Parts: sequence; structure tokens; C-alpha cells
Amino acid sequence: MADSAGLQFVSPFAFEAMQKVDVVRLAALSDPELRLLLPCLVRMALCAPADQSQSWAQDKKLILRLLSGVEAVNSIVALLSVDFHALEQDARKEQQLRHKAGGSNGESILVSQLQHGLTLEFEHSDPLRRLRLTLSELLAIMNKVVDSNGEFFLKSSELFESPVYLEEVADVLCILQAELPSLLPIVDVAEALLHVRNGDWFLCLLVANVPDSFNEVCRGLIKNGERQDEESVGGRRRTEALRQLCQMNPSQALNIRAMVVEECHLPGLGVALTLDYKPDTADEAVSPLVSYVSGLLLGTNSKVRTWFSMFIRNGQQRKRESSSVLWQMRRQLLLELVAILPRSRSTHVPNDGDMEEGGGSGYSGLREEHVVKASALLRLYCALMGIAGLRPTDEEAEQLLQLMTSRPPATPAGVRFVSLSFCKLLAFPTLVSTPEQEQLMVMWLSWMIKEEEYFESAAGVSASFGEMLLLVAMYFHSNQLSSIIELVCSTLGMKIAIKPSSLSKMKTIFTQEIFTEQVVTAHAVRVAVTNNLSANITGFLPIHCIYQLLRSRAFTKHKVSIKDWIYRQLCETTTPIHTQLIPLIDAYINSILTPASKANPEATNQPITEQEILNVFQCSAGVSQPRGLA
Repeated sequence: MADSAGLQFVSPFAFEAMQKVDVVRLAALSDPELRLLLPCLVRMALCAPADQSQSWAQDKKLILRLLSGVEAVNSIVALLSVDFHALEQDARKEQQLRHKAGGSNGESILVSQLQHGLTLEFEHSDPLRRLRLTLSELLAIMNKVVDSNGEFFLKSSELFESPVYLEEVADVLCILQAELPSLLPIVDVAEALLHVRNGDWFLCLLVANVPDSFNEVCRGLIKNGERQDEESVGGRRRTEALRQLCQMNPSQALNIRAMVVEECHLPGLGVALTLDYKPDTADEAVSPLVSYVSGLLLGTNSKVRTWFSMFIRNGQQRKRESSSVLWQMRRQLLLELVAILPRSRSTHVPNDGDMEEGGGSGYSGLREEHVVKASALLRLYCALMGIAGLRPTDEEAEQLLQLMTSRPPATPAGVRFVSLSFCKLLAFPTLVSTPEQEQLMVMWLSWMIKEEEYFESAAGVSASFGEMLLLVAMYFHSNQLSSIIELVCSTLGMKIAIKPSSLSKMKTIFTQEIFTEQVVTAHAVRVAVTNNLSANITGFLPIHCIYQLLRSRAFTKHKVSIKDWIYRQLCETTTPIHTQLIPLIDAYINSILTPASKANPEATNQPITEQEILNVFQCSAGVSQPRGLA
């Protein structure tokens, strides 16, 4: 609501002081801050309290001392001197009259024929007439909201727009709602205020003067809100009003965000509150924005996932506006991504007018403290692109590629990051669109092949990215593209629609530049076996790769002996038996007994010798360790 720009809103400090009735804090407020809270403070000082304790008596004296000398207090006291019972009766008669007249603004019981405009009438009126003028205008807006059937309108009203009388109108509004709560339920009043200029300012003042109503008002506004708030003027005004309320009471912002998700309304508000949220202690691992959006898209609630995905899709259909919440979210995510890139790579920091320019390239390592954050960002971008249909800008695509091809330290988290990066490349090959980017990707894949053994030993993990690399290469050679897609989705932990045709460029790079079938076969036998292989070990293991190569008869085709590797792996097996072991043995036996082709009957694998089998049992019986047993 840009129309309230320049107006002073209630500060979080002042709102908390009102919530706790902290007289010491209230005394510390400046005169302009205190002015906004006078309706409640004057009522508090004048009305008979339910609390008869000595401490409250002292606090009340302090409040009276605080109010003494404030000129506006006298006009509020005069407002409270009116007969509100008679005023309510007249208001109800007017509502009945309007109902009979079909909602038309004909004859009014509250306000006789106006001689001048509303603002001038308000200026010249006594307290009772001011109450009647404001009440009549407010009831007219509330009735129109009911009759509008959810269709948004903006009501032009002198009373709520004149900058000279805004504070006095706010006083009248707060007193009316406090004294006539059954006629003016605060949630209904809040809804009506969305339809006038400066509505968010009036709304914040109203709630600040009834601080206990904060959650009730917010829940009501969310329940009545749009499923997609950025699609309409009304939705954007509602989101901005709720955002202002949460800036006034930041301790409740995350609870309000939870209401948004619960109702599946106002997705832009949920993102805006996350952008506004400043945690007391900064978590270096994952930012609040990454955690929140990842939770929506990767959680188990399909309704929430569909609702938020629609927010992303709809937001991209409109011309990009720097004021839109979606644009602010994308900019913040990009800033977080650039912040963790190795310094030689983050050569371009996006600014407000630019999210399209390309970044630089380099080969520095990803810092260890950034690896977990980098993995979370990669998964989030996968979800945004694969589930919510986000189309990355050139700048986003370039910086993503720079992050994906960076080199993490050899830790379990580093292994995880490389696996995610590799799968993201397979899932979204369009991120590589220029010859320079393709060269960068090939160099990174070559680095993966070179470093995978070191990573596995240094990180102390059983399943490294080397096995996944081999497995993908084998799937490409045997044209099992559906298996690659399944592997990618499994590693990323999300179901993404990947067209097999989109993998054609990656297939060419893998099979012709990086992993020819002969290279795959020769590399596979050098991969270390898995120690103590059992069903308790998860992930992609060497046994998966060897099994695929046995099935495709690659070892016999390229005359590579696999017997010793299988023998060592069998000796390093324990219970419960790994699910891939029996299929491996079946494929191995088949490759021994059945030639790869009729044209070459000798193209079979060597069997394990009888002596090697005996050595295993001799070892288990206490005989000396057989040579070659791992």
C-alpha cells in the first residue's frame, strides 16, 4: 500500500510495551510514538479496571502522569463521554434501513444531510457527530465488503485520506471499535480497512490499541485472503497490510507464516515474512529462506506443494517487477548463492536492475563451512526448476553452473555435494548452453574421475560419487536412459519430469569424450571393493557398476578380467546379504557359461578356481591367510 508511505507506524518497541502494559517502556516513547497509542491509554486511565491490585494502581498513576500535558488527550476524553448505547441503537436502525433499501446510501439515521464534504463536516463537528460520521462511513464500507462476494474494490473516502485529520480519525475509529465490539467485530473492521487508502496504517493503529487481537486479526485476514496474492491488487494490499502488522510484532511473524501455509492462502506473504525475518542467532548452515521454500516444495503435503508451485508459475507469467515478492525471493537466493562461491568465481554481484549478466569462471575450492549450504541451495533450485517450473535467468543459470562445478573438500558433505551437482547437470542439461560452459563441465567431470578414489578414502564413506559416475556412463552406453532418470531423482530426493531426449547432449559427451565403453570397463576393475558388504550399506556401490557391465558383456567384449574383483568382493561380504549380490553372481555365472556371441565362442569370463574357493574355507578354519584374499 504505497498510499501510506511517509506515515509513522507503531514500532515493535511500542507494541511490546502495549502488550505487556510496561509503563517504564511507554514513558520512554517519543511524543509521536505515544500519540498513536493514546486511544487505548486514555481508556485504560479512565475506565474502571478489573485489576484492583496495588501495583496496577501505581501503574495507572504513572499512565495518568504520562498523559498529562498531551493536548490530544482532551479530545479522546470527550469522545469517551458519549452515550454509546444510544449510538449503537441508531447504527443498527441504519443497518436495517440500508438492508431494506437494498444497500443503497439513501436516508441516514446516523448522519443528517451533509452541508459540506466529509472532511469539512468532521472538522466542524462535536465529538458525537464525529463518531456518527466515522461510524456511518465505516458501516457503509463493511456492508459493501459483504455484498462484493470477494471481488476487490477500493473505496474513495475523504475521511480516511485527508492527511490533516488521519490521527483524529484513527482516534475515533479505535474508540468506536473498543466501545461497540458487537457492532464492529475487529476482524470485520480490519477487512473493511483494506478497501480504503492508508488502510494498513489505520489497521496497525487499531491492532496496537487492542494488542490482544493481533493473532485473531491476522488469522481472519489470512482466511479471507486469496490463494494467489500477487495476482490481484486486493491480494497485494492484503499481503502488505499483514506484512506491516508482523513488522510491528516480529515475534509472531513465524506463527503468521504457519497460518499462511495451513490455509494455503497468500503465498507471497509467507515468502515476504521469511525475507523480513531476522533470527537472533544466525545459522551458518542454511538460511531461513532456503529452509522455508525447500520445506514447501520438498515436504510431504502435496496440496502445499501444488499451491506454492502455482505461485512460482504465475509470477513468471507477469512482466518482471522489482516490487514483486517472487523477484525479491529470487534476488535473495541469488545473493546467497554468489556469497558462497569461491572468490575467483563470484565475479559478478547482481544489482537491483540486473539479473541477466554472466559471471566469471575459476577453479578455487568451495570452503568447508559452505558445503552444506551449497547442497541445500542446489536441492532448492532443483525443486524450483523441476517441481515449480522456475525458468532461470541467464545470471541464475551461470552462477548455478559456477557453484555446481566448484570443488569441495574431501568430506562426507563434499561427496554429497558433488553427487547432487552431477545429478543436477543431468536433470537440467540446458544450464550448459555455450561452448565455454560445456568445456567447464567436461573439465569438472574429468576432475571427478581423477579425484573420486581420494574422496572416498579421505571422506571415509563406502559409497562415493565414483560409483555413480561409472553407473551413469554404463547406462548411457546401454541406452538405459530411464535408469539414469530414476537414479537422478533418487539422489536428489524428488520426483522430476526429465525427458529422455534432453539427455542426448550429455550422452554424447559421456560416451565419446569422457567414458568410452573401454575406459569404463578398464576403470571398473580398479575400483576398490566394498569392505564388509551387507544389506546395511546403502547408496550406489561398485557392485552396481560391475553388475551392469556384466549384463552388457563389456568385460568379455574388451577382454578385461573381472574374476579377481568378484572374488575379492565375495570374500568381503557379510550378513545380511546385499540385495545386489545374488544378481551379480547370476550374471557372472552366465558370462562364464554363455559366450557373448556365436561368432566368438571364447568370449567368456574366467571362473573362480577350485583352489581359490578352498582357500576361503581353509582361512575360516584357522589356516594361514590365503594370498590375494582381501
